[in-house]
Amino acid sequence: MSPPIRRPAAGYDAGVNALPARLAASLVFLASGAVLVLEIVGLRLVAPYVGVTLQTSTAVIGIALAAIAYGAWLGGWLADRVDPHRLIAGALLLGAATTAFVPLVTRWAGEWLRGSAAAGVILLAGLALFAPAALLSAVTPLVIKVQLSNLDETGSVVGRLSATGTLGAITATFATGFFLVAAFPSTGIILGLSALLAVVGLALGAYLSRRVIVTAVVIGLCGAGQSVFAPNPCDVETAYSCARIEVDPARPTGRTLWLNSVRHSYVDLDDPRYLEFEYARTIGSVLDVVAPAGATVDTLHLGGGGLTLPGYLAATRPGSRSRVLEVDGKLLDLDATALRVPRGLDRRVGDARVEIGREPADTWDLVVGDAFGHLVVPWHLATREMAAEVRRVLRPTGIYALNVIDVGAGRFVRAEAATLATVFAYTAVVAPPQALAGRGPSVNYVLLGSDAPLPDGALRARLGDRNPTVTIVAARAFAGSARPLTDDFAPVDQLLPG
Repeated sequence: MSPPIRRPAAGYDAGVNALPARLAASLVFLASGAVLVLEIVGLRLVAPYVGVTLQTSTAVIGIALAAIAYGAWLGGWLADRVDPHRLIAGALLLGAATTAFVPLVTRWAGEWLRGSAAAGVILLAGLALFAPAALLSAVTPLVIKVQLSNLDETGSVVGRLSATGTLGAITATFATGFFLVAAFPSTGIILGLSALLAVVGLALGAYLSRRVIVTAVVIGLCGAGQSVFAPNPCDVETAYSCARIEVDPARPTGRTLWLNSVRHSYVDLDDPRYLEFEYARTIGSVLDVVAPAGATVDTLHLGGGGLTLPGYLAATRPGSRSRVLEVDGKLLDLDATALRVPRGLDRRVGDARVEIGREPADTWDLVVGDAFGHLVVPWHLATREMAAEVRRVLRPTGIYALNVIDVGAGRFVRAEAATLATVFAYTAVVAPPQALAGRGPSVNYVLLGSDAPLPDGALRARLGDRNPTVTIVAARAFAGSARPLTDDFAPVDQLLPG
């Protein structure tokens, strides 16, 4: 029999009704850990709609912290007014129910807020995560109130349970980042967490009062069912992105690879020589100039995407050596099953900044930079130190071709042009004239760097044949007074318009 439940009153001694110490610690450990699971997986759930940027990460972390603060306050406020024994199980069950709704809310609200700027990113994160995180954060102060027996023990009780909650958060962070995300889809993680919280909440409710909060269970089951059948924007959910492949209705053999909310690559399954995107045609033109028909070229690709350019190289320059450094192994698996992997392509899974450090010096004729986190080159791949690594692995006449996205005044691409100009003797920028003038919508720029004179004349002629909408200018003049990016200063997300 459980001890009788009493409402707080004058002379109320919480220690009489204290939970077993291990049970109290386990509840705090679970609730705190669950919030961190929600935070990490929540970032992955919102990414297909608003991308993976510093703003997205900031919004998710900020909403999680706000929910923790509000939940801790609310739990403490309620604990002083209602017998906390009556609330702990309910908080867990309601936390389980709202957790079950997270995928559903994210997907429906995400379609509405797709591509939003800062305010929309914060709103989406708040709609998805605030309620469950706040409810679960209320558990710790409720448990603390139950465990307090006298003022002389307040410090040790609060300190012990607070440390336990922090340990739960740390454990959940490592378990989610290193194991759960790699082993299970995000929806599965969320629904599994919801089920665990529901089971613990029901067991605790039975232990404390022999009563079950049926409403929370029904809501949770409905949320789980709705989440399972809610629209899923991913064909494959990798450790880094939500990936899907769409058939081009105007070209039956054409396939577009989407990563999160961005159209990343285009591949024609029957004709790898076909280059749909403007930047791909530009880099293809560089390949054509570097290695005229019949010649071969050794090319290192930083970022794989849909393997469009490795496919073009294999089709137009048979016998060329081509290596891809791609951090996302599951994306390469998707390429192999749904797109086209060029014969003889050397695919290596790993971060390009790390992997390029393992490359011998003077090895490659061309290095192609085409790695993105949402719309921006990952900051550690955009710095002077990274450019120096590229220069090290290039042969004396080799060329670095870097794909960059920017808009309007082009603050980021100008900073990147200034960066390459500090490393390479000869640099250039290829883009539409209006973009080079600082006008127009978001476009791709291709930056070129080499220690040998660039083949400007041959490249202009080739671009005129296949890509007449772009022109080539000197990178140093284009950069103007922009500050080069370094490992110590690379605010790439802030340089892009919000």
